[in-house]
Amino acid sequence: MYKCIVIDDEELARALLTTYIDKLDFLEQIGSFENPLEAISLVKSEAVDVIFLDIQMPNLKGTDFAKIVPASTKIIFTTAYSDYALEGYELNALDYLLKPITFERFLKAVDKLETKTVIENKEVTDTTITIKSGYDLHKLQLQDITHIESDSEYVIFYTDSKKIMSHQTLKSLEKTLDATMFMRVHRSFIVNKTKVTSLKGRDLLLSNLSIPVSDSYYDKVKQELF
Repeated sequence: MYKCIVIDDEELARALLTTYIDKLDFLEQIGSFENPLEAISLVKSEAVDVIFLDIQMPNLKGTDFAKIVPASTKIIFTTAYSDYALEGYELNALDYLLKPITFERFLKAVDKLETKTVIENKEVTDTTITIKSGYDLHKLQLQDITHIESDSEYVIFYTDSKKIMSHQTLKSLEKTLDATMFMRVHRSFIVNKTKVTSLKGRDLLLSNLSIPVSDSYYDKVKQELF
């Protein structure tokens, strides 16, 4: 059961989200607020798992509110303005819902709660990968890998600080990687889902890095990541 609150200065928006939340037995709404300032004490005193948070509000912007909540609290932004999407993902939001929000799109967002929990609670033995590069063996934390690129009969593992080349194919590697964390988005690329910040046209952004999405993977990328 995930404890959640709704913060939105529009009454109809709060009512709609409450209706959606009430339909799901794994969500429990413990608060609804018009003013984000009124929600601060609850967020600091209780363990809130997820906040459905509007961005453009008169007293305090949702993006500013998100910066003061505990790191363990997941944020799902809800707004009528698509211009805020990139800023929302830079704050490591779980999802970004553009109004008017359909129940189908709402479900896709809350399904990510389950995926995120699986990743965060994986056994220690599943958090690393050993990579053979020539005669050397390298151990990487899975969470540190940003993406993996195919280069002929080799693949290249990228982190923020280094890259490691290994003699294997992307196809064989894809079968061994945890699908809750990694996703094939192109014949030459696999990305770490947790590193994705936005989708611009046919390119995925991982912070300032751009990864192409091929036509055959585009619908799946939109469905699973957005």
